[in-house]
Amino acid sequence: MRGSNPDKFADRQSDAQKARQAQLEKVRAKMAEVAAKKPQLDAERAKIAAERAKREEERKIEKEARAKREAEEREAARIAAEANAKFEAEAKEREKVERLKAHAQLLADQKAARDARYAARKKRQK
Repeated sequence: MRGSNPDKFADRQSDAQKARQAQLEKVRAKMAEVAAKKPQLDAERAKIAAERAKREEERKIEKEARAKREAEEREAARIAAEANAKFEAEAKEREKVERLKAHAQLLADQKAARDARYAARKKRQK
């Protein structure tokens, strides 16, 4: 039977203890290595965080500038549209006035022609 030999059990126990001790020492060595590198890693992380913050601030400034520029462009476009609408309204008004003047002239010409015919008819009758 396997479990009946105490030497083998003791050997397994000591092998397990040695393995646990080796793992523990390996972890301690790794932790010591990490602890030694920690200030350097912290400095690198701080540098990266500062660069990230700087990029974010630049993006924020750029975004604000772009928003301001777009607002100015929208305002300029609105002013141009208003000026264009005003110009078109004035042009329509001028065209309307010209049409009315032309129509009034036509009516005056027609009346003058009518009056001339009437006068000619009256002159023939006398």
